[in-house]
Amino acid sequence: MNIDYNLYPGRILEKKEYEQSNTPIISIITGFYNDEKYIMETAYSVLNQTFPYFEWIIVNDGSTEKSAIETLEKIKNMDDRIIIINKENEGVSVARDYGMKFTNEQSKYVMFLDSDDLLNKTYLECAYWTLETNVNASFAYTDVLNFGEREFKWVKYYTPEQEKKDNILVLTSLIRKKDFLKVGGFDTKEKDIYEDWMLWLKMMKEGMYPVRMSFLGFWYRQKNKSDSQLQRANKNREKLLKDIYAYSSKIDKRPEAIQYPKQDFNWDKIVDNIDTIVVPKEKHNNKIKILLIIPWMTVGGADKFNLDVISRVDKSKYEFIVISTLPNSNPWRQKFEEFATIYDLTTFLDRKYWISFLEYIICKENINIIFNTNSTFGYASLPYLKARHPEIPIIDYIHMEEWYLRNGGYSRDSAAIDNVIDKTYLCNANSAKILVNYFGKNEEEVKTLYIGVDEKKFDPELYNKKEILKSLKLNISDEKKIIGFICRIAEQKRPYLFVEILKELKKRRKDFIAVVAGDGPMLNEIKAKVKSSQLNENVIFLGNISKTEEIYSICDITLNCSIKEGLALTSYESLAMGVPVITSDVGGQKELINEDVGIVVKCMQNEKEIKNFKYDKDEVNLYVDGIEKIFNSLEKYKKQCRARILNGFTIDNMIKNIEEIFDFTAKNPNKNKIEIAKQMKENIKITKELLTLYFETYSKEYEWLSEDFNKNNVDMPKIKELKGKYNPMYEHTWQYKLKHPVVLMLRKIGIYELCKKLVGKGE
Repeated sequence: MNIDYNLYPGRILEKKEYEQSNTPIISIITGFYNDEKYIMETAYSVLNQTFPYFEWIIVNDGSTEKSAIETLEKIKNMDDRIIIINKENEGVSVARDYGMKFTNEQSKYVMFLDSDDLLNKTYLECAYWTLETNVNASFAYTDVLNFGEREFKWVKYYTPEQEKKDNILVLTSLIRKKDFLKVGGFDTKEKDIYEDWMLWLKMMKEGMYPVRMSFLGFWYRQKNKSDSQLQRANKNREKLLKDIYAYSSKIDKRPEAIQYPKQDFNWDKIVDNIDTIVVPKEKHNNKIKILLIIPWMTVGGADKFNLDVISRVDKSKYEFIVISTLPNSNPWRQKFEEFATIYDLTTFLDRKYWISFLEYIICKENINIIFNTNSTFGYASLPYLKARHPEIPIIDYIHMEEWYLRNGGYSRDSAAIDNVIDKTYLCNANSAKILVNYFGKNEEEVKTLYIGVDEKKFDPELYNKKEILKSLKLNISDEKKIIGFICRIAEQKRPYLFVEILKELKKRRKDFIAVVAGDGPMLNEIKAKVKSSQLNENVIFLGNISKTEEIYSICDITLNCSIKEGLALTSYESLAMGVPVITSDVGGQKELINEDVGIVVKCMQNEKEIKNFKYDKDEVNLYVDGIEKIFNSLEKYKKQCRARILNGFTIDNMIKNIEEIFDFTAKNPNKNKIEIAKQMKENIKITKELLTLYFETYSKEYEWLSEDFNKNNVDMPKIKELKGKYNPMYEHTWQYKLKHPVVLMLRKIGIYELCKKLVGKGE
């Protein structure tokens, strides 16, 4: 996941207003001494929190500079939840303990936040929920982004043994106040020590453990060594470590952490009401509030549609709250966070509580529309949500029907619960027709909404082919025609067919180079196939490219031989860049690609045979014939490509249409659906059981996605460092060992119990 460190929270103040105040549930404590340089950004990040029931106690630890004291006074006047306490200088640890004395008696949690660090705006809310639903955990924390003088991620998988050796936790966590007080707080008058590490060890000694929320919610500012308390403490490292290790050696309890994402559902009862949760109520702001449910925020056409919608609609009229539902590194999360409030349920909440959280958001945010796209959990939850909130209209968006995915994929899901969905939108007319004729949806409740492309960004006039070839270090002569294959290298895109097409083309002509821009699970296989097919001189692999517009600018044609598409984003982009397209006749491709701008080739493979990599020779030859036809009349095709986009397939046109959809839907909910929902309310247990079946049916997939996330995104402890034999009280210990390649192989062939026995013997 690439991070833009310039997009740190607290750059601007954007706090929300709520209808009523409440007794503080969370007490935030900040020690302050003269350092006013960054505290205003810290203040903004606190006041921007989506959970409003906190107090912020700033302990002025004897500041002497007039400007610093004036800054504190300015911050105090910004919000009545801010309290300034003055005391003589004794150090930050003393200041933190001192601040505890002034916390509201009824506050349940405490957080220590330094005056130069920052919080993601959902930090308090997610931590509050995770501790309310993990009632035996003592504190909760997120993964960390270090920024400032140094920039890096701190994503560590917690184990008590590792914590005894090295502090992998951060002080800025949400802590149960009763547990903090039970261990005596920091209880030190020394300056420049590892007081936070000692706090966690004291809690561990009492059998207390944390919850690790797996999103990047805390921004730790890295400053010059002379400015850093941590760096000053490091000067006394040898002595401090001696004291730490002496203490930790006496700890015999090893409580494991709860760490997300994880597979945690096994026919559990769905919890739709948590008595302890306090629900804020945002003041009405006359905006249409849309709850958008999606699977993840990754690189892809469907995700680009979601991002385009939330980023381009009129912000004065519409506001989005986004829920994501599948474990993923979410490389586009920052992009989404620029325009919406994001909650990735996989990072902080057991799945049996997910529907409770949706209920909470609907009530808190005064939701006007529920909008689901590509989330299977979303579809499973819609009947329940409609039964609880009959008056809220529901819409969904489908990119394509997938016969290899549950014999229809999301089209099947949508049709199954069409009695609660006001209207379904699809990216092409062919898929809309299938939804009506095959799946039986009401034709009046189905409509095509083409996705469009940003013709201002994808404009060939903005790019110089020679300069881009040079920047990409591609030595391709002018005599060579360039074929673009721009996609995720996966089964759906049929990359093996792409290689077969190139093999046949090479028999006819030598004047071409194919550039492959994309990554995916089949990339290494295709590289090997290209090599064995003696095509190395004809194919260049560029990897994942963020600026795809530059790749189109060097191409003469683009090739799409997918077995399945809705209406490919790459086709829109290619035409906007004046590049003709050769495509398989799948989905709605021929609704965009006509004889003026490209060639549509009949798909001769049954979609359900997606894993069959042997292709009909006639199909291969049709692609090759098409390539030659376009090469022979290249300029004629190029002239007509961009005009095709400008004639109704621009992104501005899409946004205009979707704003009209939001306006109409919010004001005109389907009355028939409301009446159906009122009747469903009497049988709401059935809708909860639908969720139970969903969670259990997809438990193995969810487990795999969780393990894959941890494997690829988290700094996991090495196998040899995990001592101790299998104990059912410490599931994580042996689960780590089960990630050893040999053990994974044994699991794959079904010898699961043997794996547990081997681990139990320390082997």
